[in-house]
Formats: sequence, C-alpha cells, structure tokens
Amino acid sequence: MHESIATVISALPYMLEGALVTIVVVLGAMLFGLALGVPLAVGQVYGGRVLKRLIGFYVWFFRGVPLLVLLFLFYFGFCNLVGLNLSAFAVAIIVLGLISSAYQSQIFRGAILSLPAGQFNAARALGMSDSRTILSIILPQALRLSIPGWSNEYSIVLKDSAVTFALGVAEIMARTHFVASRTYQHLPLYLAAGLIYLALTYFGIKGLRILEQKVRIHGYVR
Repeated sequence: MHESIATVISALPYMLEGALVTIVVVLGAMLFGLALGVPLAVGQVYGGRVLKRLIGFYVWFFRGVPLLVLLFLFYFGFCNLVGLNLSAFAVAIIVLGLISSAYQSQIFRGAILSLPAGQFNAARALGMSDSRTILSIILPQALRLSIPGWSNEYSIVLKDSAVTFALGVAEIMARTHFVASRTYQHLPLYLAAGLIYLALTYFGIKGLRILEQKVRIHGYVR
C-alpha cells in the first residue's frame, strides 16, 4: 500500500505535465471545431441543396468513423500521401477538431433553428442583408444558447483525447502508461489518471457554466 502511494506521489508531477498537454490538445480541438462548426451550421440552415448535402456528408463521415481510425488514417496515411510532416500533437488537434466540428455544427444548427423565424424576416424588412443578419442577430444569440451543448462537447473531447496516446502524444494516458509499465503499479496510477480527468472535466464545465450565466440573454426563455 505504501509503495503504491509513494509511486503515485513520485509520478504525479510527470502526470500533471501530461495534463497540460491534454488541456492544450482539448482547447485547440474545441476552438478548431468552433471555427469550422459555426459556418457548417449556417450552411446547413441557410445554404442551398447541394451545400446542405455536402455538409451532411461531412457530418456523417466524421461522426461515423472511430477516432482511432481517423488518427491512424491522417497520421500514417493522408500526411504521407500529400507529403505533410505534421507532428502527432498537431494531428491529434486537427483530427479531434474535425470530429468536434461535426458535433458542434449540430449544436449550433439546433440553436439557430430554435430562434424565432420572425427575427430574420424583420431584419430583411429593415433592409439588412442576409449575411449581416446572420452575423449581427442570429449568431450572437445562437452561440449563447449553444453553451450548454458546448459543455457536453468539452467533456467528450477531453475523454477522446486519451486515445491520442496511440500516436505517442505525451498526454495523461501516455505518461501514466509509461510509468505503470515500469513500476507495475497499474491500479493506483490509472486511478490517479482517472481523478485528473475528473478534475479537468469538473473545472472545465464549471467555467463554461459561469460563462453561460455571464452571457445569457436576460428575460429570454428558450
């Protein structure tokens, strides 16, 4: 028992360094997913038939193929095919971001569709262009309404980030596995890793809830 505790204590700084790597991967993937997810959602709601079908295929593909397959496909397949020399860290952010963008697009699409259609018509009646209406009226409200769904997406991306150790990304799981394979203290080390993930999940969701309260539309009931 004492040996297990001593092993965890000695390995904890090394594992926490991996937690910093995990945070960067998750934040990078979430922001990348946000940058792609918003235009995808707008295209699905307001685009033409061809654009909607293309976006629908994109969403279907990245929601349907397992993360590990996509990581290997991009890192060992696509990058070699086109001659890209990307690190495992960069590929992890890109692949997680592409998958997250598919899910985030559906979160934002639902938020856009939940807004009263009369707002768009009123903006047109005032002489506003469709693009300005979307940027100035629709998206600010939709992004606020999407924060609860975004909190759920954060926890999913955080858990999925553990799979990136298969590429050699030095995040929590990779470091925990490295120490466990040498000390044979698998149970206490993986329990410690689980607690780190729980803490990251708690504080991340807590922060997003605070953000939700600060930017919520007072008097608006969805």
